[in-house]
Amino acid sequence: MTVNHHPSNETLLHFAAGTLSAGPAVVIAAHLEQCELCRLRVVDFESIGGMVLDDMPPTRLATDAFARTLKRLDETTASSTEGPIIAERHAAVGIPLPAVLRHCRVGRWRWLGPGFRWSKVTIPESPDAKVMLLKARAGLRLPAHGHTGMEYMQILSGSLHDDRGQYGPGDLDEADVNVEHQPVVDTQSECVCLAALEGDTRLHGLLGRLLWPVVGF
Repeated sequence: MTVNHHPSNETLLHFAAGTLSAGPAVVIAAHLEQCELCRLRVVDFESIGGMVLDDMPPTRLATDAFARTLKRLDETTASSTEGPIIAERHAAVGIPLPAVLRHCRVGRWRWLGPGFRWSKVTIPESPDAKVMLLKARAGLRLPAHGHTGMEYMQILSGSLHDDRGQYGPGDLDEADVNVEHQPVVDTQSECVCLAALEGDTRLHGLLGRLLWPVVGF
């Protein structure tokens, strides 16, 4: 797989520092599963952060730090028994899902328009995060839209394009408030994406006003 579109260095730096909000962090983690180049960049940023920490005075651990660590280990162990649940999610979506979603709740597919569906992804520790799966049929022209905040979108299968370029499996698109576009799914196959929003999507025209209540965020 050749990945042509990557997160910005600023985004990867925030991810490495743990300062990226939960929704975008899930999408970036999904990208890292498929992109060795970005994994190496994150390692570099983490190394820089480690050197900074080495130069800082020591800080006492919270009194409940050990108990919280044990709790997280228990949760990780419990998640390893969820094989059948994960298999059901893969079957429902139609493709293998990124491993980062193994702790998340993936909702049912909902109608968003002819040939266009969405599924809400709920992150247990951040249930209000705006994360979703999007599925669009081959050749579909998606609604024209802009953004009031950053949108992070990882292509899981299929491909699409807009006036900024072509996006295939493994590619990540960062769209800020200056981006106004209308993605078009390529004709070879349907496209499935994982997306996170900071802010809202501004859907243009009558279709946008009709779809807004359906999406819910």
